[in-house]
Amino acid sequence: MLVTDGTHLLLGRFTGLALWDIPKGLAEPGEAFDRAASRELAEETGLDAPAAALHPLGLHRYRPGKDLALFLWRVAAMPALESLSCRSMFRARDGRWLPEFDAFATPGWDEALGRVGRNMARVLTGIAASARQPSSSA
Repeated sequence: MLVTDGTHLLLGRFTGLALWDIPKGLAEPGEAFDRAASRELAEETGLDAPAAALHPLGLHRYRPGKDLALFLWRVAAMPALESLSCRSMFRARDGRWLPEFDAFATPGWDEALGRVGRNMARVLTGIAASARQPSSSA
């Protein structure tokens, strides 16, 4: 899910890594893509995106065998970083449970493209022009 005010993009940093990413994940069997995007956003950031506010951006080739169904949530103001919390956990090699994201940022689009992985940067570059357009109803 792309959360943006048109100028900034919400990113989360993978715990223990330098890599940043947008909130995203897998749809459960039978789960609609928009519902999965909203659920993953809530799990990874604590944000609740109203279904009516989601704008589909289509399916995008991410990696071989993995496409992304992306949605845009244009917000009037970016969320306060200190209000975000990741409750989506993974088990580390040492057995501890850790959050998928350990930090959040709202960099400008150009900086965001430099923080994410190569495949995500390619996807975001392809949709950046439409996602960065200001909205009259933000």
